[in-house]
Amino acid sequence: MSAVTMTDLVQQAFDGARGRVTPQAPLGPRTWFRVGGAAEWLFQPADTQDLAAVMQKLSPELPVTALGACSNVIIRDGGLDGIVVRLARGFADVVVEDDGLVVGAACLDATVAEHAAQAGLAGLEFLAGIPGSIGGAVRMNAGAYGSDIATVLDWAEIVTRDGSIVTLEAGALNFGYRRSGLPEGAFVTRARLRGTPANPADVSARIADVRAAREQSQPVRARTGGSTFRNPDPDVSPRKAWELIDAAGCRGLTLGGAQVSEKHCNFLINTGSATAADLEALGEEVRKRVAQNAGVTLHWEIKRIGKAGTPA
Repeated sequence: MSAVTMTDLVQQAFDGARGRVTPQAPLGPRTWFRVGGAAEWLFQPADTQDLAAVMQKLSPELPVTALGACSNVIIRDGGLDGIVVRLARGFADVVVEDDGLVVGAACLDATVAEHAAQAGLAGLEFLAGIPGSIGGAVRMNAGAYGSDIATVLDWAEIVTRDGSIVTLEAGALNFGYRRSGLPEGAFVTRARLRGTPANPADVSARIADVRAAREQSQPVRARTGGSTFRNPDPDVSPRKAWELIDAAGCRGLTLGGAQVSEKHCNFLINTGSATAADLEALGEEVRKRVAQNAGVTLHWEIKRIGKAGTPA
């Protein structure tokens, strides 16, 4: 597709949009790793109706990528072609109900846990230990500390690639370990999460325990993301990903400005000068060494998207 044709299609789709449209928007500063190239076009819709209206007019030829808090993503150095959609203020509402919360997809997981505590709702404390936002948590069935989204989700509102606004019951999402069956190209806009009435002080205390455990075991103050690799299925290996990585001698391993965390070796770190290529290559080196040492193939949990290229 020529640049002129691309521009024409983009202008047509965004005609009348109420959100913000930014060409050649740097994405690296928005990611937890602080690496990556630019979005050809970054769209931050005003609300669900604004997003749906744009998607209805968007040519199927235009690639579209959804980004949330960017806590579990490596955006490659060459950036992303087409439209990048990032949900922000218009998707951050929290509505408290008797036995749950209806939350916008842009709400940070930890913020949702805090709202649940204030409302005296138990069962969502695990979200305090997950970096990221609710939209991404639903998409990947995020979990930690003994629970996951599949356990607490009642329904999710989505905008499909053709601009339809649809509400899906949890059972329709076919959740598995760190995955969901969301339709291709769909955006999560809201979700309802169940809670159980409880003493707010008790819920807050459990959240404090989750945060303390995370602080003790993970490199939370570094430029990092979530867990790099999924834990293997038990029938493949009884050991968790970090145990396999450690056994392969990868704790503290470096490549360029990237490092395997010495604190928790299923985390990669940007020590300050890493490129996206450094991080991805280091992850692949870890996968290779684990395969050689244990005969187990690790699968990426962090999403790697975009084009290879030279950092700006």
